[in-house]
Amino acid sequence: MALKFRGVVFRYNRKTTVLDEFDLGIDSPATVLLGPNGAGKSTLLALAASQLKPSGGTVTWRDRDPARRRNLTAYRKAVAWLPQQITPMPGLTVREQVAYAGWLKGMNRADAWNASASALARVGLGKLAERRSHQVSGGQLRRMGIAGALTHRSELILMDEPTAGLDPTQRKVFRTLLEELADDVHVIVSTHQTEDLAELYQHVVVLDRGTVRFQGTTGQFHALTDNAQGPRERAEAAYAQLVGEEV
Repeated sequence: MALKFRGVVFRYNRKTTVLDEFDLGIDSPATVLLGPNGAGKSTLLALAASQLKPSGGTVTWRDRDPARRRNLTAYRKAVAWLPQQITPMPGLTVREQVAYAGWLKGMNRADAWNASASALARVGLGKLAERRSHQVSGGQLRRMGIAGALTHRSELILMDEPTAGLDPTQRKVFRTLLEELADDVHVIVSTHQTEDLAELYQHVVVLDRGTVRFQGTTGQFHALTDNAQGPRERAEAAYAQLVGEEV
């Protein structure tokens, strides 16, 4: 498995246990992490990004363990994290912020600047390269974050609720981008929305209160119920069956 959680324990304030002896392996190029609010999805992604440290167990990407100091830089270059709120940096243009993301991951300034142009073109923001980063829309801000990850050639991009708050047009643009990314980079997206699973993702993980309720292919997830007509309805019914919650 490319991303592995082994015996992971994580607590907030040493009192609230979010994950306890948690095991999970993910190797699919396109995985959706489903679960209700409070399921532990954001915590799991933050641990995978090495932004949080487990109090027990290990998190590895392709056998790199960020807990080992010699692996930390390589791990963070390979694994990019897009939290739900991406903050534009005052005074920087879109291209400058994307290049800055590459520099933060260890690239020299010239290489980061050169790579930022092709990364912006890939996410459809080439024409906005000189616009101030705080002047772009929410959907464009998410794509700018992805461009930063592409600048330093991430192997895995973690996205926390990337379509939350986007209008239908922005969501469509973002879904198209996700389809294209799956060709050469691993993507894990956390959400509580079940639409378009069959079109976007190969693998489904359902998390509820720190426990994996389901892990398998999108087809296996849809097959959990045969009482609904279309793929969206079947996904909603399967999700509600697993977590006892309507979507």
